[in-house]
Amino acid sequence: MTGIVTPFPISGRAPTQVGFERLELMRILDLYGRMVAAGHWRDYAIHLGHDVAVFAAFRRASERPEFRIEKRPALRQRQGMWALVGESGLMLKRGHELPSVLAPVERRLLKLVAD
Repeated sequence: MTGIVTPFPISGRAPTQVGFERLELMRILDLYGRMVAAGHWRDYAIHLGHDVAVFAAFRRASERPEFRIEKRPALRQRQGMWALVGESGLMLKRGHELPSVLAPVERRLLKLVAD
């Protein structure tokens, strides 16, 4: 009986799945928690694919996401690997740094808390 040998991943090869690093996810979940505390968001979903990692925030679980935060490492050298996509699919912000891409949502949070 022969077994199936699975090769160990070799460093230097492109990863087979895009994911969020710990600090990136902490930053995103911190914003999510503050939006939940403000009563605006109620659910989230994370998709980790071969080309993109997506964090989607929902007002209610049955709707389309209000915002999607996308990480596309293939665009790192071009317009930036981070993108903020609105509910209609419109690209709201793209950049090289996560905090600058999250800035429109942060401003919205300040307006929600001030009201």
